[in-house]
Amino acid sequence: MLEEFERYPLTFGPTHIEKLERLSEHLGGKVQLYAKRDDCNSGLAYGGNKLRKLEYIIPDAIKSNADTLVSIGGVQSNHTRMIAAVAAKIGFKCRLVQEAWVPHEDAVYDRVGNIMLSRIMGADVQMVDDGFDIGIRKSWEDAIEDVKAKGGKPYPIPAGASVHKYGGLGYVGFAEEVRAQEAELGFKFDYIVVCTVTGSTHAGMTVGFAKDGRAQRVIGIDASFTPAQTKAQVLEIARRTADLVKLGREITEEDVVLVEDYAYPVYGVPSEETKEAIRLVARLEGMITDPVYEGKSMQGMIDLVKKGYFPEGSKVLYAHLGGAPALNGYGYAFRNG
Repeated sequence: MLEEFERYPLTFGPTHIEKLERLSEHLGGKVQLYAKRDDCNSGLAYGGNKLRKLEYIIPDAIKSNADTLVSIGGVQSNHTRMIAAVAAKIGFKCRLVQEAWVPHEDAVYDRVGNIMLSRIMGADVQMVDDGFDIGIRKSWEDAIEDVKAKGGKPYPIPAGASVHKYGGLGYVGFAEEVRAQEAELGFKFDYIVVCTVTGSTHAGMTVGFAKDGRAQRVIGIDASFTPAQTKAQVLEIARRTADLVKLGREITEEDVVLVEDYAYPVYGVPSEETKEAIRLVARLEGMITDPVYEGKSMQGMIDLVKKGYFPEGSKVLYAHLGGAPALNGYGYAFRNG
């Protein structure tokens, strides 16, 4: 589905699928859980899902004759960390807007984890005291204009790379990759679980798995706490991406499955249940998830298994999108493990 699109290789290649044997057994053994480890997909600054997206965006950035990648996220944004890493890799400058999306007051929140890594990699980091929104932000538009005013040539990449015209392509590729791995494994996954916030990861998967009739088996776990806006954005990105890759059918509202029960109390702040899910999978599988994204989708998957959402005998693939560096900003919450 992606043959006509140029790709700039930033990842190691197909990511490993591992069976979560101990977690599956802990939850009763009626559902078999697996994880596809996109958190281990690159040597660039700890990797993660954003690199799949950027592989299809960076060729356009290079062709544009830009010299500066300009993007935006929260203080502990995984996306902005990856923008800084890719800018360093391709020899671009990097301008990052870090907004106060999370009402979190850990004493070192703005000096550790993702934002520290971005600074180490040479990004020009601008702190902005504005709250969370997945839409286009004025602070980002202002940063783009500021780069121009100073003689730079900006290439704008929106939050999560999501509403970029090529933002959904990387996770169409994820679905293609899973199909090839399923052929080797000898079975197909009944469900795919993914964390959803700005939307293009979920949207790309929806389009990719629509090819073999599994769009509605992609189960998005909302972590935005703005689910109506998030679902609408997933649908918009999926429809645009389906047209780009010539899917051959329209993506409908029914194709976008978003479970809204686990994003509380607010974006970026883990509930006690999220923290327990992080501890559980760490202690059973040695797999690290974060408080903002993967901890909430892991909490959701665990709870859905307990509630019988997945029929007995189902094989469920958890998409691990990365994000562990953000844990450093939540040191007090995990001070005792």
